[in-house]
Amino acid sequence: METSGGIQASLGGRYAMALFELARDERQIDVVSASLSTLNQAVAGSDDFRRLVTSPLVGRVDAARAVAAVAPQLGLDPLTTKFLGVLATNRRLRDLPAIMRSFRMLAAAHRGETTAEVVSAHPLDADQLDALKAKLKAQTGKDVSIEATVDQSILGGLIVKLGSRQVDGSIRTKLNMLAHAMKG
Repeated sequence: METSGGIQASLGGRYAMALFELARDERQIDVVSASLSTLNQAVAGSDDFRRLVTSPLVGRVDAARAVAAVAPQLGLDPLTTKFLGVLATNRRLRDLPAIMRSFRMLAAAHRGETTAEVVSAHPLDADQLDALKAKLKAQTGKDVSIEATVDQSILGGLIVKLGSRQVDGSIRTKLNMLAHAMKG
């Protein structure tokens, strides 16, 4: 499988590659992707879990125990659970966000997709996501999976990042540009 040097060059990328290869060999890419998505939501939604993942004060043994206790509650698959245990033992839980991002990119490339990061001021509904996917597919010629996040500070509009290209159509940016032009 062809991967970008950027993914392989980072430590998180190497962990993501290892997880991806295990998942691919066991035909569990979709299962692991779903578990990582659940894990991502747990990190975003729980201050305690985020502290567990990011705090250097949590020891290896405590982190491994905490991950082992939380995994069944989240419904994580066995491969992802073991992987989290390895991260905890190696004191690499802090790299989890980068690992999850790299894994999503590898899984999307494996499926022949590309991933677009979309930031909106309000959650997008299914129709809006489908319309955006269709527009991006028309531009790229590939199926596009969307990683949507909400940031109310952009006020409205969208920020779409696809590969190295970014289109910022947020109201915040337009207002900043207008303010800058009026100063000039």
